Amino acid sequence: MGNYLCHPYGIRDFLLRVFYQHATPTGFCKKSNLKSVSKFAPGCRRMAHMSEIPTRSQVAEGDTWDLKSLYASPEAWECDFEELQAEYPRLGEFRGKLLAKQPILELLRGDETLERRVERLAQYAHLKLSEDGTDTAALERMARLQGCLALVGAELSFFQSELMALEDATFQSLLDDEDFAPWHVMLEKLRRKKPHTLSTSEERLLALAAPALGASDEIYTQLADVDMKYGKVRDEAGVEREVTQSSLSEFLEMHDRRARREAFDSFYKEVGEHSYTLSAALHNSVRGDVFQARARNHASAREASLFSDDVPVAVYDNLIASVRSRLPALFRYYDLRKRVMGIDTIHYYDTRVSLVPDIKIQTSWDEAVTLVLDALAPLGGEYVETLARGLCEERWCDRYENKGKHSGAFSYGTYSGHPYILMNYKPDVFTDVSTLAHEAGHSMHSFYSRRAQNFQNYHYPIFLAEVASTFNEMLLTEHLLRNTTDPAMRAYIIAREVDEFRGTIYRQTMFAEFEMLVHAAEEAGEGLSLDAFRKIYRGLLDDYFGKDFAVDDALELECLRIPHFYRAFYVYKYATGISAAAALAADVLKTGDTSRYIAFLSSGCSEFPIDTLARAGVDMLSPAPVLSALDLFERRVAELEELLVK
Repeated sequence: MGNYLCHPYGIRDFLLRVFYQHATPTGFCKKSNLKSVSKFAPGCRRMAHMSEIPTRSQVAEGDTWDLKSLYASPEAWECDFEELQAEYPRLGEFRGKLLAKQPILELLRGDETLERRVERLAQYAHLKLSEDGTDTAALERMARLQGCLALVGAELSFFQSELMALEDATFQSLLDDEDFAPWHVMLEKLRRKKPHTLSTSEERLLALAAPALGASDEIYTQLADVDMKYGKVRDEAGVEREVTQSSLSEFLEMHDRRARREAFDSFYKEVGEHSYTLSAALHNSVRGDVFQARARNHASAREASLFSDDVPVAVYDNLIASVRSRLPALFRYYDLRKRVMGIDTIHYYDTRVSLVPDIKIQTSWDEAVTLVLDALAPLGGEYVETLARGLCEERWCDRYENKGKHSGAFSYGTYSGHPYILMNYKPDVFTDVSTLAHEAGHSMHSFYSRRAQNFQNYHYPIFLAEVASTFNEMLLTEHLLRNTTDPAMRAYIIAREVDEFRGTIYRQTMFAEFEMLVHAAEEAGEGLSLDAFRKIYRGLLDDYFGKDFAVDDALELECLRIPHFYRAFYVYKYATGISAAAALAADVLKTGDTSRYIAFLSSGCSEFPIDTLARAGVDMLSPAPVLSALDLFERRVAELEELLVK
């Protein structure tokens, strides 16, 4: 996780790192009906599709994750929480004493023990709350922990400022001392942040303000996942089903345009009825970002966010410029969709349905696991066997949707236990197979990083996480394409890959530009009302979808329901990640050499992400990786035209 007490942006960012790790973007997956030779899948359970969403208590234990690698029971968590409450005040006794080697070393050692306890407590609390957001015990557990961590941050806020106050020669002597070797990387990164570290009293105030500054994200999550009811719609089989954050994707992939349109309308009707509340939450999230950036003497909220990873603003700007330069290829794709679907105008709810409607495939959980393991075979036996044990024996994954469960998917790396994956897997949504590959990439990244690095250095930055996840999706696509000669199946696979690139590069870059624009507006003193959000987002929708796309007014409200907007400047990493992943996957498949890639997975946060990628062979300071990925998108669109347009 890095070092919590020394993190320059204080406890709020630590909480976000612990509570909200690698949530996958809205992705697009590929499907195959090919026979598999994997020996690992039979141990996994099977679950039929259900039109009624079960409660948590109705889900079979074997389909849930096993959190015992963190705590054997909620009671064990309570005991550790009591230890935390007793432990942290003792570290406060070092206040004013960080002038020599010994007290600094003792505090660092105490900090490591404390942080490992905090991380495990927070991970368990978050994962239990993710199972069911209506669980009173889980809500109370999280609230108590958040309150305690605010006190911990306030009590220990002196640590960073006192360490920063050391003379350069004294600080360098710590770096040169072998006793400080486990903290060498952390201390070097910390010193770099000296201009943005405040006085002890100011750090204490920011630590105390952390829960309030993070409230917008919590409000959005509870409102969107629990309180808001998106109605019921008849699916293409005529069965009335609930529209949820999770099931919306399933509706949008149905071939019945009526079902897609009604689900879209029903969903955004509910968003519209809460639009002022959501707008207020988003505005306050932006305000919090700007406040913290200014408090810490950054030029902008965007630069503050990029600073911790030492990512130049040019990387962000190059991404937007590169993607905008290739928008004609995206418009060509939308025109192809219109022709293949036989529609006069194309709407957002027409963009997710498969362009190869004759292929109907059900993929059980067992089959999905088999397919993913087979696709990842180029990474070697250790990689595949470890993942197989995790998915089939050690219960890393919470597989299916239940009432109150966190929507979408995420992977959660831990140092004390297994990596964990949250899914809402549906056998008739092939997108979920790709999502499983994506999240498995995160989890195996955590596995290798934890094994190779000490606690201080094991938590890799999100910038690199998105490389590992999309790399797996690339291997899945290549596996499917190599193992089919059926033109219809090939078209299906390519169409899915095109949609994945569209959703991960074009769409996430549009999101990144929105985050940049709304934060710039707040920094310029412009009002961010609901109308302002809608206007900014509408301008981007018009640019990124083109003049021949029918943009529904309701789609302007999408900016209020993207979870990452409440944790800003994250989404650009999806687009840079898939670009880097494309380059790395091509290299592994061409050469068969996995050494640089496994070294990449094992690097943790031992160096900055741009340097880590350069060592793996990808230069993200250049627009070349993004443009190369967009070249691949354009080639795939051209091939899809040949396959589908007679």
